[in-house]
Amino acid sequence: MLDIAPLVRVHVDALLAAQIDMGVCDAIERNAPVGKPSDMSAPHLPKVAGIDSTVPSPAHTTAPAPPVNPSSAALPGIPGALIQDRLAGWVSDLTTLHELTERLIKTGSLDEALREVLRAGAALVGARRGMAVFEPADGRGPASTIGLGLAHAELGTIETVPRSVTSYGRILDGLPEPAAPRSPAAPADPLATAGTAEARPGSATGATVGIPSGTAAAPGSITIPDPIAVPDLLSEPELDPRHREVAARLGYAASYALPLATEAAGKLGAVVWLYDEPAEPVERQRDLVGLYGRYATEHLARLLDLERARVQVATVAEELLPSRLPRVPGVQLAARHRTGPQGGGDWYDALPLPEGALGLAVGSVSGTGPSALAAMGRLRASLRAYAVMEGEDPVAVLSDLELLLRLTEPARSATALFAYSEPKQRKLVLAGAGHTPPLIIGEHRTEFVETSLSAPLGMLACWEAPSVEIAPAPGETVLLYTDGLLRRTGDPMDRAFARLHAAAASVPKADRSDPGAVADHILRTLVPEGLGGGDAAPDVDGEDVVLLAARFD
Repeated sequence: MLDIAPLVRVHVDALLAAQIDMGVCDAIERNAPVGKPSDMSAPHLPKVAGIDSTVPSPAHTTAPAPPVNPSSAALPGIPGALIQDRLAGWVSDLTTLHELTERLIKTGSLDEALREVLRAGAALVGARRGMAVFEPADGRGPASTIGLGLAHAELGTIETVPRSVTSYGRILDGLPEPAAPRSPAAPADPLATAGTAEARPGSATGATVGIPSGTAAAPGSITIPDPIAVPDLLSEPELDPRHREVAARLGYAASYALPLATEAAGKLGAVVWLYDEPAEPVERQRDLVGLYGRYATEHLARLLDLERARVQVATVAEELLPSRLPRVPGVQLAARHRTGPQGGGDWYDALPLPEGALGLAVGSVSGTGPSALAAMGRLRASLRAYAVMEGEDPVAVLSDLELLLRLTEPARSATALFAYSEPKQRKLVLAGAGHTPPLIIGEHRTEFVETSLSAPLGMLACWEAPSVEIAPAPGETVLLYTDGLLRRTGDPMDRAFARLHAAAASVPKADRSDPGAVADHILRTLVPEGLGGGDAAPDVDGEDVVLLAARFD
């Protein structure tokens, strides 16, 4: 959970300071010695929002109340009520921030978090629409633009305005604000300055993090841009003509832009909220959204690190797999691979063999993370070598692979399926080690291949299982896959197998001639998010998924 303790401490300190200041003023008004205010010694003050505002005095400091000056008879009770009202407001602010940050930390992706930031910020500043532009300053991406209450075409229209003349563009590009920052009038009462942006940690009041405005930034620190408020956009005399045209077309008249930047996270982007009428957030709203923006930036920075780590894992996994599938007469190949968030060890391979033969393999290594990826790469390379030497005997290939795994990595196990194919004769000889059975998909049948039961590699002192020979009909597709496809459904295995069979049987007739379309249909049916982001994109949840489809002519 995001930490809001600094705001609590600032409010409490400001409250005590305000009470002492009021006690001094009250004592002077009554010509009494300066001490604790009489309201603090009152035995029973009412409670606000469940908090008892009474501050008990130690016994050795308690003194009889001084005589009341008749001229100030109306003053008793006013300072205490004012403090209670202000305290109630602060409690309300803390509750609001707590609820909003609770919702924010439940987001698990950058786009989801940006949408939540837009919604929460709109509630805090009183706007209806907004746009978030995520562009990490290091240039490594990913970059995205998210809208609230704006269609995709409207976002594109806003982006036609030159960035240098927009508030969010000035924040992103580090340009100075065209108008001098406004300087609010000095408050008349001691409580007016308590908890303002100057005192609150995390509020975006500009300059450099931890450095007062106008002070040179220390080496290594970054300059955080000020929020930019444009209370009446169309009345600006020097407004860019294109900006004026877009604002009139989309119907917004004011904006408030906030940087997504902290010293630790760097500059990540900017958020701008749009008002339908001339308006701007008041000081309290600025403080709240500034504090929320700081915490949101830190959360976005964590999600950015996680997203980049996922992409790196997916990239390494893809580099360990075939860069392209071979072209062998008589068969068409297609593969789909989805990497889990932690990087699993699922893999596939297709390699041409002598005399027009083809070797097909899928497998899964136990474990996750870099070590599983490395083991997967070693296992795949070893299988390729054994397949070249004795590929026509799948049992011998898997036996050699099991011996290698047991000798070199005794603490690891793996499943694998290897098929030796002669496409011109439409014949496959296959053997599996603890792996899921292949699926034959055709116009007249959709059925699993009956393979003999066998243990995974590395589980027994001596592995052996008989091979199985199948003969696909012309136009039929043989689908090899890993158990991650079944586990992604979230169902028990028997139910998952039934769903896979139903998905394969429902492949449209027009798609049966394309093994890639067959694989995509099954992914789309069993794993709705399975097609998002391309082959190298990691999925946010779930295990690795591998499909290798071979359609025989």
